[in-house]
Amino acid sequence: MQIRFSRWSWLLLPLLTACSSYAPPANLSNITKDELIAKMGVPDVVRQTTDGTRLEFPRGPMGKHTWFVYLDASGRAIRSEQVLTEQNFNRIMPGMAQEEVRQLLGRPGEVQGLGRSRGVVWSYRYENYHCLWFQVELTLEQQVRSAGYGQPPECMGGDDIIVSLK
Repeated sequence: MQIRFSRWSWLLLPLLTACSSYAPPANLSNITKDELIAKMGVPDVVRQTTDGTRLEFPRGPMGKHTWFVYLDASGRAIRSEQVLTEQNFNRIMPGMAQEEVRQLLGRPGEVQGLGRSRGVVWSYRYENYHCLWFQVELTLEQQVRSAGYGQPPECMGGDDIIVSLK
């Protein structure tokens, strides 16, 4: 049996064991904000919601998950969701404000400037079987110009290493 590893995956192998508990606990009942932060680390963003607070935990830049954990008014976790999904990507439409994209997807894994000062492209890796990422093109006015799926650089091929397993 042979397994194909790209040049980049060798750099990530030591991190696999370190990231084993990066998702929220399956049972959130009675977990406080402080306990959650002790388990998951400091959130990237803390947002106030109408019912309490939302903590955002992107697992990147090479990560394929962004967890939103919702806390009630007393500071106890009530639910969590992994937001980098095709269902959420399909909600991104031309004309949408940049902040609306952040509200749906969290922080992008990569930000690239466009030539001639035309804006930026936000890229989000996510779990899929086709080695794709989701990209959002934003204008200088911070509006979505276009959005769609593309192939990230690590999937462009050519630098594969083959390992034989016996």
